[in-house]
This record gives sequence, C-alpha cells and structure tokens, in this order.
Amino acid sequence: MRRVPRPPHGPVAIATSPWIVVGAGVVVMVVLLIVALGAYRGRSPAPDGAQPPALPVPSAVVAPSAPTSVPSPAPVLPGVSGRASGLPPSAAAGSGSPSADPTGGPIGRPSATRSPSRAAPGQPAMTGRYRVVQSFDGGFIGEVAMVNTSTRSRGWTVRLEFSGGRLVTAWVEGVPQGTIRQSDDGFTYVSGVDVSPGGSVSLRFHMERAFHTPRECSVDGVRCNGL
Repeated sequence: MRRVPRPPHGPVAIATSPWIVVGAGVVVMVVLLIVALGAYRGRSPAPDGAQPPALPVPSAVVAPSAPTSVPSPAPVLPGVSGRASGLPPSAAAGSGSPSADPTGGPIGRPSATRSPSRAAPGQPAMTGRYRVVQSFDGGFIGEVAMVNTSTRSRGWTVRLEFSGGRLVTAWVEGVPQGTIRQSDDGFTYVSGVDVSPGGSVSLRFHMERAFHTPRECSVDGVRCNGL
C-alpha cells in the first residue's frame, strides 16, 4: 500500500502558498494602523467647536511723527472778504496807511522805489580827488579818483600839468585803458570805458623829477579836490 504524502510544512508551505504571505502582510499593516490610531487618540485634542489659540502678532512699531506746525489763520477784519485786495478805510487809517481821498477817488500807497542819485544843482557830473599814492627818490605815483554823480553812464577826461618833470606811464585800475596825449607841461587822459551812475574809477600815473602838487588837475574841465 502507498503512503499518502503529507502536506509540506515550514518555508516550503509558505513558498507554495503565496496567499499566506499576502495575508500576513495585511495583518501587519492592520496592526500598525491600530497602533498609530491609538497614539493619535492618546493626545488631548481640542473639544469640538473650540478655536485654536491665536498666536500673538507683534504690533508694528510706529515711529512718532514730527510735529507739524499749522499756520494760524490770518485774522479776518470786518468788511474784508477773501477776494479783497486792500483794507477798508477804517482799517487802513488804524494801520497808518493813507486814507481815502475826500473827493471819493482812491489814493495809492507811496512807492518805495529808489531813484538814482542825481547831482545837486551846480555840482559837476564827474568829481575828482587828487592824492599822492607813493613817493620815492626821483619821482612819485599820483592818483585821481573819480565818482560819477549823474544819472547816466559817462566818459571822462583828466588833465594834469606839472612844472617840469616827465610822465613815465599812466593807467586805470581794473578797466580797459584809455588814450594818453602828452604835452610839454603835462598830459591828458581820455577814458576808454564809461562809468555807470554812482560808480567810481581811479587814474594813476608815474612822474619823474616833478613836484608832487600839479599846477592843474581837472576832470571834464572841473578842478580836482585835494590840492
């Protein structure tokens, strides 16, 4: 009689029956899932409907703004509207401004414009002053300083006469040079540029072997000061 073969046991049974491996894997996954759910439920969850605490939000730091000065409104005078261009007669009288003309015509405010200086009656338009700037052995340096006292730009002519001596040179400080005409007893200098109203200019000259005080010094025919 033949023996009935026994079913294989151990690893041989597992290898011949793959569903056993699949079932074991499913069981292991179920166990791990149960363990994970238990660990999650072990925490203290918030009750239903409760909101999670809000995290504190740092408040923004606002730098203090610089104080701004608001100009105070100008005082409103009675009877003066925002479009009024002047003060009423009562306010103008209190502020020292001229009052209205008795005839009814307006009187304007006096203007503060300055008119150019004018030469007084009988005063020459160009004035000159003579002086000795430097004296040395054998000669000296003289000067005629001029001022335009008229209301318009002007040219000028200087005439100088000495007892003897010789002119070395003559020049004007800081402006274009003019024309020199020499003679036996002196020289004449004609300006090369006009002098503006109220302006000044200086003519200097070098003389040799001459007396310091000239016999004649004139600007546009008018005698110089300082002699």
